[in-house]
Parts: sequence; structure tokens; C-alpha cells
Amino acid sequence: MDIKEIIVVEGKDDTTAIKRAVNADTIETNGSAISEETLRNIQHAQDVRGVIVFTDPDYPGRRIRAIIEARVPGVKHAFLPKKKTIAKNGKGLGIEHAKDEDIRYALSKVYTPQELGQELACAITLDDLIAAKLLSHPNAKKRRERLGELLNIGPTNGKQLVKRLEMFQITEEQFGKAIAQMNQEEKHA
Repeated sequence: MDIKEIIVVEGKDDTTAIKRAVNADTIETNGSAISEETLRNIQHAQDVRGVIVFTDPDYPGRRIRAIIEARVPGVKHAFLPKKKTIAKNGKGLGIEHAKDEDIRYALSKVYTPQELGQELACAITLDDLIAAKLLSHPNAKKRRERLGELLNIGPTNGKQLVKRLEMFQITEEQFGKAIAQMNQEEKHA
């Protein structure tokens, strides 16, 4: 699988995992302290070939995404759920621990966030989220994590969920199918 865009990862072990799974070039942020030079390199990569941000599903990874998205409009995002990035010994979390097929799957499902000022495609309301047991419910956090997996938009907290659904232009139909699948899974669990 060849990837045209340059993939932004956190470190050299992530680069090794990406190159093992696909034919792609990477830029490493060297952790969550992204330098101005690295941000300039990411902007240049976006201008020339496009960028896919593929960071770990943890707080530093989300922080890196936010910094890049604020500085480099139009970057794409790839996500893997935490359970797909846990080290075999259980003592680590990151893209470097993911299986090749999981990396390829995530990179086949990239999303481009909606540009500011565009009309929002998402008509999902807070009432919809409450009815779907994604807010104000004992299992809300677990359901939001599963929703993030099903829609390939990453994990989110309750406050960020509507923004994330809008940012990735999730339609009511996509949302409804994901909720139906979660309900079915819970029924058979």
C-alpha cells in the first residue's frame, strides 16, 4: 500500500511501524513538544503532498493533533483505538505496538476535518447524544470510545463529541448505523 501524503508520527519507533506496514514517508514530532521548525516542515509537507496526522490515542497524541491542526489547516487524520496500540507486555501504548493490518486499516480510513466557515453537515444534537447513551449515562465513556472506533474519529470526551462529529462531517445516517451496531453488540454481550 503506497501513501502519497506524508504521515506525521510522534517518534522513530512509530516511523518503523509505519514503514513496516506501508510505503510512506514520515515526519516525527519527537513527542508533544513540537518545535517551530517541525511545524514549518509539516506545513511545507501539507503544501506539497498533504499530511496525515497519526498519533497515539492518549493525551500527548491528542495534544499533538490539536497543535498541528491549529497551525496547519486541512491536514487529514488517522486513528487507532487504544486496544489496538497496547504493547504485548501491557506496559506501553502507541502506534509502534500496532499490527501492520491495523495500521493499514487506519490509513485507509483517514478523515479531513471540515474547514472553518463551511456549513456543518452534522445535525446531531445533544439530545441525540443523550438518547444514544453517549452522555449522562453510566456507560457513556465506554460507548463514546466504541463510537470513535466505529466511525474512525478517535476517542473523545462528552464536551468534544459534537465538535468531533462536525469536524469529520459525520452524517446522521453514519451516526445512526454506529449506534445501532453498538446496541446490537451490547445485546449479544
